[in-house]
Amino acid sequence: MLDPHIQSAHRTVVHMLVEAAEMAAASEALVDGDRRLTYRALLSCVAGFAKELRKRGATGARVALMARNSLDCAVALYAIHAAGGQAVPVNPQYTVRELDHILTDCRPVLVLHDPELEDMIAPLLDRLGLRAIAIGPGGQALDRWAGQEVGLPPLPAPGTLATLQYTGGTTGRPKGVNITHGQMAVNVAQREAALPTRSGDETVLCVMPLFHVFATSMCLYLSVNCRGRLVILPRYRPDWVLDAIAKHRVTRLPAGPTILAGLMGFEGFGASDVSSLRAVYSGSAALPEAVLGQWEGSVGCPVYEGYGQSEAGPVLAYQYEGEPRRPGTVGRAVPGTEIEIVDPVEGRNILSAGEVGEIRARGPQIMTGYRNRPEETAAALRDGWLYTGDLGEIDEAGILTIRDRKKDMVITGGYNVYPREVEEVLHAHPDIDQAAVIGVPDEYRGEVLLAYLVTRPGRAVTDEELRDHCAANLAKYKLPCRFRRADALPRTAVGKLDKAALRARARPVED
Repeated sequence: MLDPHIQSAHRTVVHMLVEAAEMAAASEALVDGDRRLTYRALLSCVAGFAKELRKRGATGARVALMARNSLDCAVALYAIHAAGGQAVPVNPQYTVRELDHILTDCRPVLVLHDPELEDMIAPLLDRLGLRAIAIGPGGQALDRWAGQEVGLPPLPAPGTLATLQYTGGTTGRPKGVNITHGQMAVNVAQREAALPTRSGDETVLCVMPLFHVFATSMCLYLSVNCRGRLVILPRYRPDWVLDAIAKHRVTRLPAGPTILAGLMGFEGFGASDVSSLRAVYSGSAALPEAVLGQWEGSVGCPVYEGYGQSEAGPVLAYQYEGEPRRPGTVGRAVPGTEIEIVDPVEGRNILSAGEVGEIRARGPQIMTGYRNRPEETAAALRDGWLYTGDLGEIDEAGILTIRDRKKDMVITGGYNVYPREVEEVLHAHPDIDQAAVIGVPDEYRGEVLLAYLVTRPGRAVTDEELRDHCAANLAKYKLPCRFRRADALPRTAVGKLDKAALRARARPVED
C-alpha cells in the first residue's frame, strides 16, 4: 500500500503551481528586488513562455538554463517543465571548457542564458549549432505576460523527463541525472511530511543557486507547494541576506553550512533582526556541529539537517520537525523511502545498527539513470537500490549519520578513517574557522592524513597545539600528520568543500 504522503503528491510541480494559482491567485509568489509576481501572474508568465518554448521545439527535448538567481530564472525553469521539455540547469559561472562537455552531452534544442554571458558562449553555441535566448533585463523579460490571462499548454505526464541535473563535477566529468516529473513531485510531498509548512503563511529566502537541486527543491518548489512567497537574491552577501530576512520577515531559510558560518562571522550579525525565522534547512554539504551549536545558541532558530543527492530527487532523509534532534545526524528516511547500510565492497551484506558501511536507498523519488552512462547507471542502480557512494550508519531508531564519501575514506596503516570525524574535532578548536582533511600517499602507511586549516581572524595556533587538541579527542591512527594553513578553502558553487582541488594542491606533499 502506498504511503498516504505519496498518494497526496501532485502529478507534477506544474500541477502544483496551477493549484496555487487557483487557491491563492492574488498572493505574492516571487519577489526579486522591485519586481514582484502574484501566483496568477506567475502562472500567466510560465504559460506565455512555455508556449514560446513549444514553438521552438522544447517538447520532449532538452532546454539548458544558464542563469543567476532571478525572477526570470524561476519563470524559465517552470516554463520548460510546462512546455514538456527537460530542464538542464547549468552553473552560469562555468567556463567554456566546462560548458562544452555538458552541452555536447545533453544536446539541447535551446539554451536560455543571462544576457551578459552572450559574448562568452556565442562561439561555443555556433560550433555546436545551438540556438539561444537571452532572458532577463537586457534580453527577454519573462514577466511581460504578468497582466494577461494566458492558458497553459497540455500539462506534462508524471512519467516524462523533467530535469537533467549534472552532478559529480568535483571528481571528474559531470554526469547528467535523469529525473521524471513524478519523481520530482513526490519528493516535494515526502519533504513536506518531514518538514511541514504553514499554507499561505510562509516567506522563503532563496540565496542558494537555482541551478542546484537543493535550491529548486527546498526553495522554489517548497514555496509553491505551500503557496508562500519566495524572496530571491541574485547571490550570497551576508548584508543582503540579513536585510532580506528583516525586511520580508523570512520564515524559512534553506542554506548551506558555509552561508550560516558566513552570516555569524559578519560584523552586523548581532544587531540584525532574524526573529521571524521559524526554521533553517541545512543541506548540500555536511554541517559542522560547532556551526550548528553557535547558530542555535545565538539565534534560537532550529536548524534541520537532511541528506540527499541529485540521484535521489534529491531528498532521502531529514530531521523531522517536532521530533528530538541529535547534532551530527541527518534524521530518518522520508516517507516511502527505505535506507540500508551495506558492506562497502560488494554492497550485498546488510550491516547491523551502528556499523559503518555504504548507504543504499530505494523509493519513488530515485532517478531513472544517468544520461549516456549505461555502465555508471548499472553500478549506481542495482536490484532496485540506489548505491549512494556515501558511508554512514543507522542506529536502532532508524536515525542516519553520514560518515563520509566512500571515495574520501582514508585507509592508514590498515585502519579506516573518516575525514569528517577529524574535521569535526578541528572545527571544535576555538582558533579554527574552517577545516578540511584528505588522505595523501605514504610509503609506509599507505595513506596519511593532511589537514588544511583556515584560522579565525586575529588568531594563531601552532601545529603542536593542534596535535595535542586532536590527540585528546581522537585515536592515534586518526591524527593528521601534517597541517597546512590557507586563506580560504576551495569550494564548489554550492559551498561544498572541493577535495579534488585540495588533493591536486597536495601533490607532492612537502614534509
